[in-house]
Amino acid sequence: MKVILKTEGLCKTFKLSAKQQKLQNTKKKTITAVDNLNFEAYEGEIYGLLGPNGAGKTTTLRILATLIKADNGDALVDGSSVKNEPDTVRSKIGFLTSELKLEDFFTPNYLFDFFAKIHHIDPEVSKKRKEELFKKFGIDEFAEVKVANLSTGMKQKTSLVISIVHDPNIIIFDEPTNGLDVLTAKVVTDFLTELKAQGKTIIISTHIFSLVEKLCDRAGVIINGKMVVCDTLKNLTAEKPLEDVFFDLYAESAGVKV
Repeated sequence: MKVILKTEGLCKTFKLSAKQQKLQNTKKKTITAVDNLNFEAYEGEIYGLLGPNGAGKTTTLRILATLIKADNGDALVDGSSVKNEPDTVRSKIGFLTSELKLEDFFTPNYLFDFFAKIHHIDPEVSKKRKEELFKKFGIDEFAEVKVANLSTGMKQKTSLVISIVHDPNIIIFDEPTNGLDVLTAKVVTDFLTELKAQGKTIIISTHIFSLVEKLCDRAGVIINGKMVVCDTLKNLTAEKPLEDVFFDLYAESAGVKV
């Protein structure tokens, strides 16, 4: 199988403010969010980055999406370095995060056209793709409704469509179903399965075990910024459910009883 994404010793440390030190009851002035992280994702698979809140999942995906720079290490996205070739990486990926905030006074129609122009998509190709995606996600009826007046689910669908306006082969989703109702979540997960069937590579981060079990071919468990295990779902769940595997790993890594 072709390696489509590879991280090489990714490290990222953040400074803690006095307020953050107080909230975390620590005198440490820095926190290591990603600690020498290494993993690979293959072409045409769904890879899950599983871990608790604060494990470093979002920081990792932001580095892969070139939104922030790693302190050390690098990652290759279809052969392109996030450190040395960020523009090329951005052209190859679609990135969706639950923290993406759409401007309230814009409409889905305007936003799609805007991002299509950013990616230099031919107007006719953009028009056809918009029609297909808007129909698939039921956005067509709300195409001229301002974001401020859309439901949470419709905002998430709009964000998803915008993130893949350029039909990328590598898609990175941070908590793709976070905060969604069950119907919208199913639409999103079904679409991820469709994308995989098209041969695209999908990286998702989540803390939801059932989502990983349903979608992922392989998964890595990240705790305190470190990759503690990375394997196929078949191997990970050979002896016990994924949830039990995770808590065993968490207890071993953190030195606590769960």
